[in-house]
Amino acid sequence: MQVEDLDIPDVKLITPDRHGDDRGFFSETWNSQRFTDAGLSFSWVQDNHSLSKDKGVLRGLHFQTPPFAQDKLVRVTAGSIIDVAVDIRHGSPTFGQHVSAIISADNWRQILVPAGFAHGFCTLEPNTEVVYKVSALYSRDHDKGLAWDDPDLAIDWKLDGTPPILSEKDKSQPNLQELPKDFVYQP
Repeated sequence: MQVEDLDIPDVKLITPDRHGDDRGFFSETWNSQRFTDAGLSFSWVQDNHSLSKDKGVLRGLHFQTPPFAQDKLVRVTAGSIIDVAVDIRHGSPTFGQHVSAIISADNWRQILVPAGFAHGFCTLEPNTEVVYKVSALYSRDHDKGLAWDDPDLAIDWKLDGTPPILSEKDKSQPNLQELPKDFVYQP
């Protein structure tokens, strides 16, 4: 397993080992001991799986507020995405900044997005399946969002001028400057 820091070091890019032969491959996508040995100790309580039928489906930017804040471990089992994490921890040296990575079934990468970050992704090809673990159960009352197109964030979603396919919820999320201070940076 390879673990890399992104430009915001709290967000990690993880590439699990994949052992292949003429039958296919085998991979441990999560091993608590290996992750703990790498300094990444998390307790996952829920797995989520989404299918996006079209290229350009944008899901996000989402987060849950305390006490249901979620760490996420995201991977792609079919297709590819650009995955984005935005630091929404007030007082953080990287507050309002984002990192992104291409995650695909081919490159076998995963992205670890800790609590205190808004998370979203956009599909880069049709029939993309995303599977992710979360550290807190879903709570409708704590489910929040951030505008995917906030001009202060200037995220390149790799849409090449094509409008994204959005849920009604994601069409009307607040900009970063309108978010309450639900997360405060703890160095």
